[in-house]
Amino acid sequence: MKKELRPYKVFAIKAGTVIDHITAGHAVKIVRLLNLADENRIVTIGLNFSSKKMGLKDIIKVEGRELTEEEISRIAIFAPQASINIIKKHEVVKKFHAEIPETIEYVVTCPNPKCLTNHESLTSKFHVSHKNNVIHLKCHYCEKVFLEAEINEYKNA
Repeated sequence: MKKELRPYKVFAIKAGTVIDHITAGHAVKIVRLLNLADENRIVTIGLNFSSKKMGLKDIIKVEGRELTEEEISRIAIFAPQASINIIKKHEVVKKFHAEIPETIEYVVTCPNPKCLTNHESLTSKFHVSHKNNVIHLKCHYCEKVFLEAEINEYKNA
């Protein structure tokens, strides 16, 4: 059964960051990853919007704050096709796509229960590769490779 594309209304923000084209179901992960709920700002989350390009997508709007480059690279791990829009005075002043970093630290914990990072106070570190839009994360310490979907726990940086 083909899903009907429905128009949706998302309110404009005066200033801040809009993260669009997030893989459906990943907006909540990104909000948690960036600790956006802990800030004293308005954060709007839209889940499962119709998208011609993706089928379904999520959207996040963070009012009054521009994300850092490091935060944007974290987003790319969980939403590699995400577009970032910087808004000032109700206008998009900058639009770009998040780039997947080669290495990530502090962001996720290794799912391997035997990994040193789960038993010693080591900073988690993963080497990132992607092929055919599938992201692979290789633990620096145990050298096991995981798909993004296998990573369930997030560290707050």
